[in-house]
Amino acid sequence: MIPLEKVREIISRHKTLEKELSSDQIDKKKFAKISKEYSDLNEILVYAKQYIDFDNNKLELEKIINDSVNDFEIINLAKSELGELVKNKDINEKKLKLFLLPKDEADAKNAIIEIRAGTGGLEASLFAADLFKMYEKISNKKNWILEIISISKSDAGGLKEVIATIKGKNIYSSLKFESGVHRVQRVPDTETQGRVHTSAATVAVLPEAEEVDVKIEEKDLRIDVFRSSGPGGQSVNTTDSAVRITHIPTGIVVSQQDEKSQIRNKEKGLKILRSRIFELERQKRDQARSLDRKNKIGTGDRSERIRTYNFPQGRVTDHRVNLTLHKLDEFMEGEIFDEIVESLSLHSQELELKNLE
Repeated sequence: MIPLEKVREIISRHKTLEKELSSDQIDKKKFAKISKEYSDLNEILVYAKQYIDFDNNKLELEKIINDSVNDFEIINLAKSELGELVKNKDINEKKLKLFLLPKDEADAKNAIIEIRAGTGGLEASLFAADLFKMYEKISNKKNWILEIISISKSDAGGLKEVIATIKGKNIYSSLKFESGVHRVQRVPDTETQGRVHTSAATVAVLPEAEEVDVKIEEKDLRIDVFRSSGPGGQSVNTTDSAVRITHIPTGIVVSQQDEKSQIRNKEKGLKILRSRIFELERQKRDQARSLDRKNKIGTGDRSERIRTYNFPQGRVTDHRVNLTLHKLDEFMEGEIFDEIVESLSLHSQELELKNLE
């Protein structure tokens, strides 16, 4: 049951914003923010009004049923309307509950994605490369902009590690459930006896933090410079352009050496550092809000096995929602990514709703 005061607040807030938007004196910077809130309230307003009117409408229909003693046509019509009214109340209540759920402030942000080869040697690095290609294809299909921040390659076209930014609309909300261990089961090209091997790669998705989100003090940083090195330790640059940044309060360390310029490496390193600090603070707040973390769908633990890609059987399984799709090739091409995202989002909302009850 949603308290009626909360629903009335939605209707009242909508009226207030409507007046502000019709005023000639509204500040331009404030206009965009208010317009967004007004648009969101507009979508839920009809459900809020129906929810408020439920008791009165129910009483009216029950009165008609009780007063129309011999008019069976009117009685049946009123009973039918009453059934629809009760059914709609449940729908309205669910929609209002979803609307009133605490909003994740990071959902609208761009994302930083980090992919690293896990257990499995060369095969793990090849799978890390396959995952990165998959996210590239998803980005292309959705007109997102993917930019590599740093990349470390291995033999045979594999990746030891890749860090990239993905920019667009509500990126973090689309990708936040990708964090965790991705496991692959397939026959490696080097396997002569056709045995299936299991290896893994880890994915971490962080909301891209702006300078206004995280204030980093120079005194809290230790910055070391060194020469960039390639495979086997060979020197790439003859100058100390690589940068290692340590955030002393949190112990977070970021190294960056892809650029020939020390300044550019420092900029990229700070971008990653800022997002990692931002995510660390978010996790602390989440833990403070919810003592029972088991009720939350995994969105950040890199040690949590979230998905298995079984190539011999052509299936992909997401273990958090027990969803199996026998369309692995399509999934790796970025074709049906939304199916899993929608299932995970719905599951997350259901858990949030249970926590409200």
